[in-house]
Amino acid sequence: MKPAMETAAEENTEQSQERKVNSRAEMEIGRYHWMYPGSKNHQYRPVPTLGDRAGPLSSPGCFECCIKCLGGVPYASLVATILCFSGVALFCGCGHVALAGSVAILEQHFSTNTSDHALLSEVIQLMQYVIYGIASFFFLYGIILLAEGFYTTSAVKELHGEFKTTACGRCISGMFVFLTYVLGVAWLGVFGFSAVPVFMFYNIWSTCEVIKSPQTNGTSGVEQICVDVRQYGIIPWNAFPGKICGSALENICNTNEFYMSYHLFIVACAGAGATVIALLIYMMATTYNYAVLKFKSREDCCTKF
Repeated sequence: MKPAMETAAEENTEQSQERKVNSRAEMEIGRYHWMYPGSKNHQYRPVPTLGDRAGPLSSPGCFECCIKCLGGVPYASLVATILCFSGVALFCGCGHVALAGSVAILEQHFSTNTSDHALLSEVIQLMQYVIYGIASFFFLYGIILLAEGFYTTSAVKELHGEFKTTACGRCISGMFVFLTYVLGVAWLGVFGFSAVPVFMFYNIWSTCEVIKSPQTNGTSGVEQICVDVRQYGIIPWNAFPGKICGSALENICNTNEFYMSYHLFIVACAGAGATVIALLIYMMATTYNYAVLKFKSREDCCTKF
């Protein structure tokens, strides 16, 4: 009985002490409200420190999201895509118009017989259709390579959570590497081929400049300065006239068809060169992407074991 009575006494003592503490706190609060009547509805708000005061740019929401998005852009693939689209557009557009102007010059001045340049006309018409196909193919191929660049960027992997590679994804990436290398070699040939008409038109233009020079202008030797397009192999040797000399050649150089075709061939050659540079950048980007996928697949295999 005695221990029970002592326990009850101790509990009563603790309760009385809690009441005193509570009543004391209530008295202090009431005294504060009596001294400051306008503070009854006051709520305590802690003063922010200098570390808590952040500007609008340091807010963790929009700013960090923008940084992640900018970090997820594959800039190499983006630059290569823009350069590829520009180069292919220049090559296809200017080359198409320049080929049509070259046929007009050839028919009017160098080969008056239609049967002599019939094969050349068919080849040029076929090349114009090939240009349409090249433009369509590289438009799709550039978008696909840009999408692959986004897919294999490390920042995008972190943004969308855990990233896992598959054998199919690695095979597709390897196929893009191989195809880009093949296209790069092919476009080196296209770039060299596009320089041929520039060389031909330059020879004609330089011959006209010799005719216009003061040393030969007005002399009897002007009519002996000629250009024979048959030596380039674009028309047969029995084509008539095939060779233009003197003032007739100067008149050809002064036509709008010659001027436009010459400069459009130069721009088309520059576009082919820009496409070669774009494909070189694509080669590096696709090789890096394939290496990332292969390394990630090895990392996943190591984590499994």
